[in-house]
Amino acid sequence: MHNKNHVQDIYDKQGELLGIYLSKDVWEMAGDRLKPILEQALQDLQGPKKGKDVKEPLEDWELLKKHWDFKYELTSYVYCENCGNTSYDWESDDPRKFKLSAANLGGLVAFRCLSCGAKVIKRHFKDYIKVEVDPPK
Repeated sequence: MHNKNHVQDIYDKQGELLGIYLSKDVWEMAGDRLKPILEQALQDLQGPKKGKDVKEPLEDWELLKKHWDFKYELTSYVYCENCGNTSYDWESDDPRKFKLSAANLGGLVAFRCLSCGAKVIKRHFKDYIKVEVDPPK
């Protein structure tokens, strides 16, 4: 390159690299080729989206079902108050509408809504179920 200002390393006061500056000219020449690489790097930094790549704790869910002893039936119904996404049987949905993110013998069952990313928490008590929905962050 003719001008060393087209690509510059940017450092903080301690000498740590903060990033790289690309001039408009360089971006116009290489931007279309760089965008897919940068988008993939950003996805890798952010981690899984909406729980898509996180393993579901299905063994914990099966253990809860096996030891269920409350007077009411354990249901597979899940509803997201944030976006209205509904499943009458989250396990058999294809494609899935909700992804199990937690289950335990204490009766807590949590899901990630795959439509909006909200967290749906079902707390099973002896006589009732309390449902909470945390909007996506």
